[in-house]
Amino acid sequence: MEGDVDLQFLLTGGELVKVRSSSWQKNRYYKLLEDCRTLWHESHKTFKRNQTFTIDDIDSVRKGRQSEGLNKYTDPSDEERCFSIIFKDRKKNLDLMAANADEAKRWISGLEKIIANMHKLNSQQKTEHWIINSMRKADKNDDNKMNLHELKHFLRQINIQVDDTYAEDLFNKCDTSKSGTLEGSEIKLFYNQLTQRQEIDVIYSKYAQTEGQMSAEDLLNFLKTEQRETVPKEDALRLIEKYELDGTAKQKKHMTKDGFLMYLNQEEGSIFNPAHKQVNQDMSQPLNQYYISSSHNTYLMEDQLKGPSSTEAYIRALTKGCRCVELDCWDGANGEPVIYHGYTLTSKVLFVDVIKAIKDYAFKTSDYPVILSLENHCSVDQQKIMAHHLISILGDALVTKPLGDTMPTHLPSPEELKGKFVIKGKRMNKLDAAFNNDSTIEEETVSEDDEAADYKENGQKDNPTNPPTTQKSNIKLAKELSDIVIYCKSVHFNGFEHAKDKQSFYEMSSFKESKALNLAETSATAYMHHNMDKLSRIYPAGSRTDSSNYNPVPMWNVGCQIVALNFQTPSEEMHLNQGRFLPNGACGYILKPEFQRSLSSQFDPNKLTEGPWLKKKTLHVMVISAQQLPKVNKDKESSIVDPLVKVEIHGVPADTTSQKTNHIDNNGFNPMWNEQFQFDIQVPELAMVRFVVEDYDKRTQNDHIGHYCLPLTSVQNGYRHVPLLTKRGDVICTAGLFVHLILMDAQ
Repeated sequence: MEGDVDLQFLLTGGELVKVRSSSWQKNRYYKLLEDCRTLWHESHKTFKRNQTFTIDDIDSVRKGRQSEGLNKYTDPSDEERCFSIIFKDRKKNLDLMAANADEAKRWISGLEKIIANMHKLNSQQKTEHWIINSMRKADKNDDNKMNLHELKHFLRQINIQVDDTYAEDLFNKCDTSKSGTLEGSEIKLFYNQLTQRQEIDVIYSKYAQTEGQMSAEDLLNFLKTEQRETVPKEDALRLIEKYELDGTAKQKKHMTKDGFLMYLNQEEGSIFNPAHKQVNQDMSQPLNQYYISSSHNTYLMEDQLKGPSSTEAYIRALTKGCRCVELDCWDGANGEPVIYHGYTLTSKVLFVDVIKAIKDYAFKTSDYPVILSLENHCSVDQQKIMAHHLISILGDALVTKPLGDTMPTHLPSPEELKGKFVIKGKRMNKLDAAFNNDSTIEEETVSEDDEAADYKENGQKDNPTNPPTTQKSNIKLAKELSDIVIYCKSVHFNGFEHAKDKQSFYEMSSFKESKALNLAETSATAYMHHNMDKLSRIYPAGSRTDSSNYNPVPMWNVGCQIVALNFQTPSEEMHLNQGRFLPNGACGYILKPEFQRSLSSQFDPNKLTEGPWLKKKTLHVMVISAQQLPKVNKDKESSIVDPLVKVEIHGVPADTTSQKTNHIDNNGFNPMWNEQFQFDIQVPELAMVRFVVEDYDKRTQNDHIGHYCLPLTSVQNGYRHVPLLTKRGDVICTAGLFVHLILMDAQ
C-alpha cells in the first residue's frame, strides 16, 4: 500500500468528533501509527493521555448513521459525515463525525483498505508484523538496537519466559559484531532463530528429495501419503505457483521450506475443508430438514434482568449468520411498540428501529431466509402498528401469503425463500383461509405463546415489585398481525400423537430446554419423527437470568431445528453453535443427516442400534505444537502462559468425551507437545471436534486462551493448522495449533 493516498491520509490523521450522547460530542485527534497496524487517538483522561487500538481489533467500519448512538444523537443532515468503528469484542462502538462528507469518505476508504490488507497478509507476514511490533515496544530508547535487557523484555512481550542463560546464549549467538547490542542483520538472525519450526523441518526434509527441495512429485507424494488427498499432479503445481516465494525454485517447479510453511498456514493446509467454505449442501429441501442458527432474546446485549436492549445486538447476531431472531414486543409510549425483556429493568428499544436494522443487515452474510420470532404482549392497537411496520419496512421481502397458487402440503425450502422474512407467531385461523379470505373478524382471542406464558409466570414469581395478578393464558390478536403468520404458526405442544393427528405442517411448538431435554432422553425417536415434517424451537429456561446457555447438542441429536441460544454470551455452547454452522458457507442452515429425515429411520441417539447412522470411525489426533498464543493477563508483564490443549468430541452420548495434553511451563510462543490421542466414534455425522487451549493454573480454574470447533465431517486428514478463536468467537490473527489427524474406518 506504499504511496497510497488514503494510507497517507490516515498516517497524517486529523480531528474527528467523538459522539457519546447528545451532550457529549468532543473533538479528538486520530491517526494511524507508522506500523500501519495501530490507530492512536488523544484522550483527555488523566492517566490515559494516549490511547491506541489495533486494526486487528476492528470488526468493520460502518458508513453513515448506522449505529444506535449516531442514529439517536446526530442529525439526519449529518448522514454523510458520520461513520462508526465496530470492534470484535464487547468494546463499545466508536461513533465518529468528520468535518465534511469528503473527509468521512477518506477515513472510511483508508480504514477499509488497511483492514482488507491485514486480512490478505499470510500467516508468515502476520507473524513478522507481530514480532516487529513487539520489538518496537521492547526498544525502550528507540535506537533501533536491542541490548540484553531489551531482548528479555521483548521475549516477555511475545509470551516466552526464558531463563537468563538461554537469553544470554541466544543474544551472544546473534551478536556477531560483539558490540553488546543487536542491530540490522543481527536482529534478522535473531528473528530466524526464534521462528524456526523444528517440526516443519522434520516433515519437509522427509519429502524434499530433489536437490534439497520439494519437486512437484515430492509434494504430490506428501499430499497423497500424509494429507490423504487423491489429487492429480496439477494440484501440486498449483500450490507451488500459489505459495512459493523464491523465483528460482518456482521456475524449477520446486517448493522451498518457506513455501511449504506458507501452504500449511493457508486454507489448503487448514483442518477445515475449504470446499465447505461455500454453500455446498442441497438447499431445496423443506425448511424443517435443516438445523437453523437461532438466537434467543436477540435484543439483549448482556444479562436478562437489567442489561441494555439494542438494535446493535440484532446486527451482530445477523452478521454472524443467525437466521432466527426473537422480538419481545410490548406496548410503548406514543402508540409505538417497544422491545425489551418484560418484568425486568432491561432498557427498551423501538420495534420500528429493530425492524429497520433487521432489514438492513439480514442478508449481508447469508441470502437464506430470516425467521422473526414474535413474542407478542401488545394490545390490539399496537399489534396493528407492528403489522404496519413489518409490511411497510420489509416490503416484498416479507412472506405475506403462501408461495404458489394452491394450498401447500409442506414447508418451502431455504432456496425458495432466499432473501425473504418469515414471521413466527400466533394465527387466528388455518392457513387455508389465505386462499378463501372471507374472514371479517378484526380480532380474536388466542392462547398465549408458550414462552411468553413461561416468562410471565417467572416474572411475577421472581419480581416482588409486580402486583400479583391472575395468570392469563389468552391474548387478543389483531387480524393484521395474524394474517402475516404463514409458515410458522405457534401452537401449544400436546404430545407427539396429538401433533401427528391434529397439527398441520406449518404449525410449530416451542419447548423450554428442560422439557426438550426430557423428550430427547425419553422419546428420542418420536421427537425425531415429529421434526421430520414440523419445526421445533427450543429456548433457555427463564431462570438463566445471567444469559447463560444450555447444551444444544442433545437437541440437534433428535433433529430439533431452531435451537435458540443467547448469542451475546461467550460460552462453550456458543462455540459449539459456531462450529455446527461453520460449513455450508456459514449460511445459517445445515442439512440434517439422511437418517434424521427418512421416515423409516429408527435412530435413537441414546440407544445405538444397527442402522445407516452407525458408521464406526477411529480418529487419531496428534497435538504437535502451538504458535504465538496470546497472553491471558496482558497488563502483567511477567505473566507468561503455561499452555495445555484439550481435544473434545461432542455428539451422541456414546461419542462425547475429551482428552488433554500435559501443560508446558512458561512458553506461549512455540510450545511443543507431540502427544497422541485416539477417539472411537459411532455416529460421525453428528460428531463435532473442539480444540481448547488453556493456561494451566494449579490453584484456580484454567484460563481460556483460544478454541476452535468444527463438525467431524468437515475435518481434513494429515498435518493441519487449527486457527484459534477468542471466547467471543473472533479469530486470533497470529495464533494457531499444529496437529496431525487421521480419520479412518474402525477396524
